[in-house]
Amino acid sequence: MTLADRHIPPAPDALFDAEEARRARMKRIEGVAKWLLPVLVLALGVLAWDRVVVWNDIPHYILPGPGLVLQTLVKDWAILFDALLVTLQITLMALAVAVIGGVGLAVLFTQSRWAEMSFYPYAVILQVTPVVSIAPLIFIYVDNRLAGLLLCAWIVAFFPILANTTLGLKSADHNLTDLMRIYRATRWQRLRYLQLPSALPYFLGGLRIAGGLSLIGAVVAEYVAGTGGIGSGLAFRILEAGYRLNIPRMFAALLLIALTGVVIFAGLSFLSHMLLRKWHESALKRET
Repeated sequence: MTLADRHIPPAPDALFDAEEARRARMKRIEGVAKWLLPVLVLALGVLAWDRVVVWNDIPHYILPGPGLVLQTLVKDWAILFDALLVTLQITLMALAVAVIGGVGLAVLFTQSRWAEMSFYPYAVILQVTPVVSIAPLIFIYVDNRLAGLLLCAWIVAFFPILANTTLGLKSADHNLTDLMRIYRATRWQRLRYLQLPSALPYFLGGLRIAGGLSLIGAVVAEYVAGTGGIGSGLAFRILEAGYRLNIPRMFAALLLIALTGVVIFAGLSFLSHMLLRKWHESALKRET
């Protein structure tokens, strides 16, 4: 090989293959880091928590260690699981009612400008008013405890679905809207074949937000209701544990609430991905 041959630049195909290999390697690293880094941060946080309790000899009725919290979760699983089912029932029912009410009102608002001008301000008022201030009045005027809890959770959850779905219905392509008018499509045909598909990503975004808010609304409503006995949710178990200075049970119940919120968000995110992954830009970008 001559000296001139040594300075020949690499072929374009070789550069392209090297770049593709680098991108594939980075994608694999990011895929592992996406799961590994949160686990490492969680492990470090739990270790720091445990060491702080041990080194400072903190009593368990002030700050229990993570091991004691897990032991309490296993020991009191029957009580906490029944309470979890109650809270989860209220959360899912509130989310379902929020979906029905939010989507229905959004469709009504896009079909009638007069309806939007008449009712949308009151939806905003419900959203910006803290549910803690409304809940006592609700439990005064609503005799059924379950209905009162459901109403409190619904108030918190329905606005994101209403606002996002309304925005999505109004974001349909104006050129396609004009085309459907040219072909004399009816209002309901435009809604079914154009506006609803266009609003789906917005609706799913609002649904992910409403899932967590419905859990928050259910917990806050249980705090305000404060009714014990059979049918008590996790919030009441936290209050009960606080009154008895059973702090490990409080932490165990908080852990269940947090895990429930994570599961709800993950499930709704998976649903969103499955519905959008083959056609919407937000999901397609994650797969490239």
